[in-house]
Amino acid sequence: MPEGARMREKVLVLEAELEKLPQADFPVRHHFAPGMYAREITIPKGTVLTGAVHKTQNLAVLSAGRLRLVTDGGTMEISAPHILTVMPGQKNAAYALEDSVWTNFFPTDETDPEKLVEILTESRACELIGGSENKQLIANRIKG
Repeated sequence: MPEGARMREKVLVLEAELEKLPQADFPVRHHFAPGMYAREITIPKGTVLTGAVHKTQNLAVLSAGRLRLVTDGGTMEISAPHILTVMPGQKNAAYALEDSVWTNFFPTDETDPEKLVEILTESRACELIGGSENKQLIANRIKG
C-alpha cells in the first residue's frame, strides 16, 4: 500500500475514534470577495480534528497558532504564518499545539455556505461541524 494511502487510512481510523468522544465547537466564519470564498475556523489548543475531503485544489493558511498536521504526505509541525496547498482527495488531521486559526481559500462565485460544502467537498453541509447530521453531534446526543 502506498504511503499516502496508509496515512489516509490512519486519519480515517482516527476520525472514527474521534466520533465517539465529546466534540469541540468550531464556529465557521465565511468570507467572500469577487470570485473568492474563504472558510475560517478557530481551533482551541489541545484539540484533535479531521478535515473534509476537498474536490478541488485550494490554499490553506494558518494565520495564528501552531499545529501538528497529518496529511497523505506524512506528519509535519507548522507555525503561523504558514501557507500550504491542499490537493483534491486529501484527508488531513491536526492537533492544535496552540490556539490556531485555519482558513481555506477557494476560487468560486458561489456564496451559499451549504451549496459551497457540496460543491467543494465530498461532504454535505449537514454532516460537517454544526450540521444536523454531523456524526459527532449525533453520537454525543445519544450518549448525553
